[in-house]
Amino acid sequence: MEVNYKNKKPYNTSKLPIRQPLFMMGLLTLVSKIGMPAGIPYKIEKIGMDGLKPPYILLSNHMYFVDFQLSALATFPHRVNNVATIDGYYRRPWIMELLGCICKRKFTTDMHLIRSIRHVLKKNGDVLCMYPEARYSPVGTTAILPESLGMLIKRSGVPVVALIHHGNYLHTPFWNYRKKRKVPLYTTMTKILSAEDVAEKSWEEINEIVNKAMQYNEYTWQLENDIHIKEDYRAEGLHKVLYQCPACKKEHRMASKGTEIFCQECGKRWEMDELGRLKAVEGETEFSHIPDWYEWQRAEVRAQIERGEYYFSDTVDVHSLPRCMRFEHLGEAKLTHDPENGFVLEGVYRDEPYRIERKPLGMYGVHIEYDYCYVKPFDCIDISTDNDSFYCYPTKENVVTKLSLATEEIYKIQKAKVDAKKVRRTTEQ
Repeated sequence: MEVNYKNKKPYNTSKLPIRQPLFMMGLLTLVSKIGMPAGIPYKIEKIGMDGLKPPYILLSNHMYFVDFQLSALATFPHRVNNVATIDGYYRRPWIMELLGCICKRKFTTDMHLIRSIRHVLKKNGDVLCMYPEARYSPVGTTAILPESLGMLIKRSGVPVVALIHHGNYLHTPFWNYRKKRKVPLYTTMTKILSAEDVAEKSWEEINEIVNKAMQYNEYTWQLENDIHIKEDYRAEGLHKVLYQCPACKKEHRMASKGTEIFCQECGKRWEMDELGRLKAVEGETEFSHIPDWYEWQRAEVRAQIERGEYYFSDTVDVHSLPRCMRFEHLGEAKLTHDPENGFVLEGVYRDEPYRIERKPLGMYGVHIEYDYCYVKPFDCIDISTDNDSFYCYPTKENVVTKLSLATEEIYKIQKAKVDAKKVRRTTEQ
């Protein structure tokens, strides 16, 4: 059951992108350069790029908006078509279209995207830029990449370049983007596959190369480069990604202030030093490396799923984005998530019920936001379909990170079961 809108026509994501006009390419580069963070040095290093001209696929990691600016500076003077999400079009679809962007709803299977990518690479011969993580990095490490990426690259037959940003996350962490830090920015632009490589290798081999090239860890990079973050608010917001206490194991009771993160249940506190390391104020330091704490939470979620204990249900405030100019406030609805049914969103709008379902194997990840700027400044989760996006604000506090981890682990478990069945059928034959 779909939502009963007065205007049922969603934004048309199937239309082919225009070729980026030269004046827009120049203007975008100029605006990107002028708009770089004041007083923050940046460097773009190109590796193996000599003689490489479009068409090629550019894969970039994703930390904050400055990623787009650095991408524009790195690719100049070539025209680029960026794959962008629907909320990037909010109130400015004509600008995004004029820039040659390709609209996509997060974590949906969109066959129109394939057609648009082929149009950019084969007909126009330009650069196709993608952010395959499809979200800002929660803890400065590589998010799960889709298996379909290798297949897409294989079909394209063009070279592949990896654009890896360092410092962007540390400068503007996803969990506290309103308070910037003084961190230098360093970007590498590396050719990782030639057209010949793409032709010769299988899509599985291509995925291995891409996954290796896209690996990064911002806290390790910070430590190795001796980058000191001296701001006295450097830990504020960290509890949004580190939501479970490793001391008492209680979930959703973490908080943070100044340079400390602490548990409101058992009272244990950890301080973040200038090099991004955690140390317990008293007692054992369970995790000094923030990504290790995050991955421990992932293991805890997976164990709950495997024991049959994982289930989420909450009343959420829903704002949808079927078109680009405004969010529709759908009011309260019920959101559930479990390993068998995936996400189910049920509500009533304009006196008619609606039910949105996203099955586990249809979502290898989910889009979450902290302090979402477009609707209201609280955490939310975006459940998208082919024609709509539902930004759900939970009543329960600090739960969206766990929902993200659970989505990824449920997908892995379900995918492993499907793969095992395929192997058994092949063996039996």
